[in-house]
Amino acid sequence: MIALVQTRPPAASLQRVEDLAVVFVLAAMALIPVAESVLRSTFGIGISGSSAIVQHLTLIAGMTGGAIAARENRLLSLSTIGGLLPGRMKPVALVVASSFSAAVCVFLGVAGVQFVLTERMGGQILAYGIPVWWIELAMPAGFALIALRLLRHSSATWTGRAVAALLVLGAIWLGVYPPAASSTMVIPALAGLFLATVIGAPVFVTFGGAAMILFWGAGLPISSIPVDHYQQVVNPSFPAIPLFTLAGYFLAESGASKRLIRVFLALAGHFRGGPAIATALACAFFTSFTGASGVTILALGGLLMPILLSARYSEKSALGLLTGAGSLGLLFPPCLPLILYAIVAQIPIQQMFLGGMAPGLLLVIMTAWWGVRQSPRSDSQRPAFSWREAGRAAWEAKWELALPLVALAGLFGGFATPVEAAALTAVYALVAEAFVHRDLKIIRDVPRVMPE
Repeated sequence: MIALVQTRPPAASLQRVEDLAVVFVLAAMALIPVAESVLRSTFGIGISGSSAIVQHLTLIAGMTGGAIAARENRLLSLSTIGGLLPGRMKPVALVVASSFSAAVCVFLGVAGVQFVLTERMGGQILAYGIPVWWIELAMPAGFALIALRLLRHSSATWTGRAVAALLVLGAIWLGVYPPAASSTMVIPALAGLFLATVIGAPVFVTFGGAAMILFWGAGLPISSIPVDHYQQVVNPSFPAIPLFTLAGYFLAESGASKRLIRVFLALAGHFRGGPAIATALACAFFTSFTGASGVTILALGGLLMPILLSARYSEKSALGLLTGAGSLGLLFPPCLPLILYAIVAQIPIQQMFLGGMAPGLLLVIMTAWWGVRQSPRSDSQRPAFSWREAGRAAWEAKWELALPLVALAGLFGGFATPVEAAALTAVYALVAEAFVHRDLKIIRDVPRVMPE
């Protein structure tokens, strides 16, 4: 008797491993700083090497996230011209952009291997006997996966993929055995990179490829590129970015959008242009945590668009208001651009958060004012203000409304670092949406949201 055993395809198994790895890494990044803060404030002790562990988990999360984005064919590009080309030019452009991008990833992976081998000789220990080079292996492994997936998505046919693979091999051959001095090949290589960028190469390929070409042309070892990559990603403040964003995604994937819109409509709906004011406030609130206007539009657009249309806004005005309002929260704490600017400028994150408040409020006021100007002048459909409805809406959304206080109290109160405040925010958002409101299921929804 022969037993037939169903086996999971290798690609599906790898996908599951990647998703579970991201879930584990993000959970550890959130729980370790919270535990550290509680132990330090309660018992005066801490977790040995907790900051270094979280910083290096950020490296794993970033490279795994890049591999997942490549798997889902969602790597961000600076240009969409390649997708607009007519006829046969479109698949040709995709093959060229993908092969150039894959070649850049191969070189970045090789540089990562050289960097890891050097670090292995140094013998540095992260914590609890874990060598640092084990974590740094995420860089060459991540770039290798991204290269393979770029080739996979280069064409819908195996013939196109084979052509892309041959182009990658050709690019590698030219890089290793250039037909002329490398210094004279810089301009043609940069021209090829520019062409690949125009027809759709990912953003990281543009910047990483430019750095690599310039290093190669100057005769410098490309292994110095992952050194800078590593040093920037393990910055002590960098883990706050994925943690604050994670809190925003918990909000976006739950029923928080409905509760917050109800609050802002109850407070502003009786004014002229009340739906536009509520749109500006709700979008600013959401984007300050997600850090992405696209996520805000997806989470709120389906709810706000009918409200604006029922208030007799034109479809053009409603779409314009939603699209513009999606970016309003980018200057409010704890949005990730502010954290990035603080890291690059080497100034305290608290100062950057305070500096973004005034221009952020100005943008919200101007957007709301524009929405009021576009609203119909008739008062017939304007609801009367109700203290009862406002109170009920605020009470139902009290957990979400308290989220900024949770995020900023520890940071400005001085008893939590930016990373600890971000971790507390993510844990708070999870508890609020999964255990209080029960909009997210721990087994079904949370493992889906975290890789997203």
